[in-house]
Amino acid sequence: MSYPHDHTTALLSPTVRGLEPSPTVATNERCEQLRAEGREIFKLGLGQSPFPVPPSVVEALRAHAHRREYMAVKGLWALREEVSAHHRRRLGISVHPDHVLIGPGSKELMFLLQVVFAGELLLPTPAWVSYEPQARIVGRGVRLLQTRIEDEYRLLPEDFERALARDPQRPRVLILNDPSNPTGVSYDDDHLARLAEIAGRHGVILLADEIYSDLRFTGEHRSIARHLPQGTIVSGGLSKWCGAGGWRLGTFAAPPSLGWLIEAMAAVASETFTSTSAPIQMAAIRAFQGGTDLELYLRDARRILAALGGWITARLRRADLRVCEAAGGFYLFPDFSAHAAALAARGIHSSDALCRQLLEDTGVATLPGSVFGRPPEELTLRLAFVDFDGARALTAVEHRPQAEPLDDAWLTEHCGAVVAAIERLTRWLAAG
Repeated sequence: MSYPHDHTTALLSPTVRGLEPSPTVATNERCEQLRAEGREIFKLGLGQSPFPVPPSVVEALRAHAHRREYMAVKGLWALREEVSAHHRRRLGISVHPDHVLIGPGSKELMFLLQVVFAGELLLPTPAWVSYEPQARIVGRGVRLLQTRIEDEYRLLPEDFERALARDPQRPRVLILNDPSNPTGVSYDDDHLARLAEIAGRHGVILLADEIYSDLRFTGEHRSIARHLPQGTIVSGGLSKWCGAGGWRLGTFAAPPSLGWLIEAMAAVASETFTSTSAPIQMAAIRAFQGGTDLELYLRDARRILAALGGWITARLRRADLRVCEAAGGFYLFPDFSAHAAALAARGIHSSDALCRQLLEDTGVATLPGSVFGRPPEELTLRLAFVDFDGARALTAVEHRPQAEPLDDAWLTEHCGAVVAAIERLTRWLAAG
C-alpha cells in the first residue's frame, strides 16, 4: 500500500478540514521569521504578558523541580484548595476543591468542556480566536452574537434573550470573557445580573472566562458567578496575571450542580493528558496563595497597563479611530471605518487586508477583526500592547510615587516599542 501525498484532505476528519493554525500563534511565528530576516517588527499580535513570573513563584518551581510523579487527574488537592480560597478571596464566590479542575492551560480545559457538553455554543463577538474553532473541531453548533461598538461591544440582555427565543429548551453554554480579549472592555454589576437572570431562566450554562480578572485596572473584579452561582463555571489560570503563559496551567471552578461536567471532563482528561505537570502545580500553589509580594506585583503591573492603554486610546482617537477604553488586560480593538474611503483607495477593503498592509508597510503586527468573529469587511483589528520589557518597567515603577502619573516620557522610556508602533500606525494612516 502506498501513502498518498496529494489530495490527502479526504483522509482528514470533516470537522478539521480547512482548519488552520491559531491566528495568534501564526502571527507570532511570522513576526519571528521577519525579525530573522532583519526587519524591525513590533509584536502587537500575540497576547502574552510582558511581565516576568513573580520571583517567589519561580522559587517555588525551582524547589519542586524534582517532582516527577503523575498527579491526580483533577489536580493536586492542595492546589485545588488554594484555587478555591483564591476564588473566595478575590471573586467572592464559594467553590469546593472537589469541583476544581486543573489542566495544562485553560485553553485545554475549554476544549474538554466542548468535548463533553452536547449543546450549542453562544459567543458574543468579538470573541477570543479559539472558542469557535474548538467547537467546530468537536462538531458543536456555534451561534455568534454580534455586539456593537456603540454598546462598547457588550452583549445586551435583549439580544441575549432574542437569541434564546428560538428553540428555548436547547442545551446551551454562553462564554462571557470579562475583561474581554480582544476589546479590554468589562461589564458593570447590574449588566451581569441581567444576563445571569436570563441565563438562569433558560437553563443556559455560563462559562465565565475571567483569566484577566486580576488585571482589572481598579484591582477589583465582579464575577457573573455571584449572580448565577449554580449555573456558572469560572475559568482562570496563571498565564495572564502571573506572566506564566508557557507554564500551561489553567483552572475550572464549578458549583455542585455542575459537578457532573467536571467529572466528565476529568474522565476525558484521564485518557488524554493524564495530569498537569507536577512542578508547575507545586509552583501554582504559591501563586494562588497570594501575599504582599504578589499584591505589589499586580498593583504595579496594573498601573503600567492602565497608563499605556490610556495613552494608546487617546492617541488613536486623535487619529480619528473609534476605540473603547479598556478596563483591564492588555488589548484594544480599534475601528478604522472613518478611514474606509482612504483605505479603499489603497486596495484595503477588509480587516485581513488592513493587517497585512500595516505589517508590510510599518512592521506593526496585529490581528484582524475577522478572526474574532467580526464581518470580514469590518475594518477592525486587535492591538496587544505587550511589546516591552516588563521586568524593566516593573523595576522602574517601583520607584515612582503612586501619586505621580506615568506620563508620556516615562512610557516612551519604558514601553518604547509600543509607543513607536502606535506612532508608526497613526503616521501610516495620515499618509494615506
